[in-house]
Amino acid sequence: MSIQLISNLFSLFGGLGMFLYGMTVMSDGMQKAASSKMSGFLNIVTEKRYMAVLLGAGITALVQSSSATTVMVVGFVNAGLLNLSQAVGIIMGANIGTTITAWMVSLTQVSGDLLTVFKPEFFSPLLVGIGAFRLLFRKKGADDLAADFCIGVGLIFIGLEFMADAVKPYADSPIFSEAFSYMGGNPVLGILAGAVVTGLIQSSAASVSILQTLSLSGAVPRVAGFYITLGQNIGTCVTALISSAGTSRTAKRAAVIHLLFNVVGAVIFCIIISLCAIPLRSFFSGALSPVEISIFHTIFNVSSTLLLYPFGDLLVSLSGKLVRESQKDREELLARDGYTEIERNLIQHLDLRLLESPAMAIQASRSEVINMGRIVELNVAESVMVMLDRDREKLEEVFAREKVIDNMQKILTDYLIQVDNLSLNETQKLLVTNMFNTMTDMERAGDHAENIAEAAQYAWEHEIVFSEVGRSDFRRLSEKSMASFESSIEAFEESSLDAVVRTAHLEDEVDDLEEEMRERHIQRLTKGECAPPAGVIFLDAISDLERISDHADNIAGYVKSML
Repeated sequence: MSIQLISNLFSLFGGLGMFLYGMTVMSDGMQKAASSKMSGFLNIVTEKRYMAVLLGAGITALVQSSSATTVMVVGFVNAGLLNLSQAVGIIMGANIGTTITAWMVSLTQVSGDLLTVFKPEFFSPLLVGIGAFRLLFRKKGADDLAADFCIGVGLIFIGLEFMADAVKPYADSPIFSEAFSYMGGNPVLGILAGAVVTGLIQSSAASVSILQTLSLSGAVPRVAGFYITLGQNIGTCVTALISSAGTSRTAKRAAVIHLLFNVVGAVIFCIIISLCAIPLRSFFSGALSPVEISIFHTIFNVSSTLLLYPFGDLLVSLSGKLVRESQKDREELLARDGYTEIERNLIQHLDLRLLESPAMAIQASRSEVINMGRIVELNVAESVMVMLDRDREKLEEVFAREKVIDNMQKILTDYLIQVDNLSLNETQKLLVTNMFNTMTDMERAGDHAENIAEAAQYAWEHEIVFSEVGRSDFRRLSEKSMASFESSIEAFEESSLDAVVRTAHLEDEVDDLEEEMRERHIQRLTKGECAPPAGVIFLDAISDLERISDHADNIAGYVKSML
């Protein structure tokens, strides 16, 4: 083995490494930049599928990866943020958006002295330099998305140039021409080769770019290149299929829809190519250029979308037949790990795939914090009913629900820790911090509800009865306390300043009432109008109600800090 051959191999693998790393850096930078726009995601893809197609194409063009977009879609579906009908449009659009990378690589074919400045190899070192200097002088701890983009784009084209130079000496080698000629005569082999390579490197954009680099030598026949490109579009489905492992049946169906879409499109085009290959033999046997790969890649994805767009609901129906879930599987899923159905739904909604988009992960977390608040609100109300009505059935429900609340806090905390480690802007960081604090106050309010229920249980067991005046006072205070907590949840859910102010006023009323009732109760104890055991329980219970309103005021305060 000669030194030159070893050098060329080093250049090939080094170029491939720079290309793939550049793709990752650029994709991460663009994805973070697009993340702030994702909060309006669900509003755009409501009922209009064509808007979902446009959105899928736009997001993929930004993040430079249809795989990343599809993985996020699987996460959204698994979390219940999207339905399958909406997901179909985004998946179709993602295939169109991924063609942008191929056109970027096609810029390497620009020729002529006057157009040299537009060739990527001319300006890519400058981009890397600009990005590096921005990283060196950026604010400590801050993200520089422009620097990530510059470095990523620069490395992509430098890597492509390295790979092109490495294979150029072997352009006339019979190995390449014979291998590609054989693939051209065997559609199954060509599609399989494209699918396997793409599945291994987890990116159709990257594998198409590698094919474009090989085509620079003129050793790739058109028919072979077309079949390989079809296989590459199938191979990109591997990422979403792997990502769907362990998700809900609906999320698995979203991944299968992606596979069905590309397989059906590939079969249609394979038939068309096979029928045209004989009458147009000279055309299909000619050498394929990078620009022609971009054209074919674009035609395939756009045409597949146009052809299958009317059959989106059929794809959804077919995915349901391919991905089945028995009642036994569902019951085992709900029973696994000892979680209740509420907790399992929470885990499902806090899908790890949403971490690909910090804005969407925050939105999902916020929705579940609101859900936790509603459950605490219900427990407070039922603990009051237990105290006033001596409902033993409700007592057990309060205790069981309190365990669920504790588990919800743990699950949400673990997820928010992962969200907090993402690249967040200052507003997002403050929101995450406030969610941590809000959950703490909600959980403590739940503890006070449990205290009230335990006090009621003690009163039953020891035959302790409140006076009518005591019962009336407790009911009045509980109504104000519950109203303050309900108002705080409304403030958090709707980011309402009016609800914040209302919560503060209610909390003041609760404080005044609690102080007044405490004094009146002590007077009743002094006069012998109330038994001491009942007095102790009453004072503890109204103290718990007052503490619940305090936590409500804290929650409203976190909302106020955001506003």
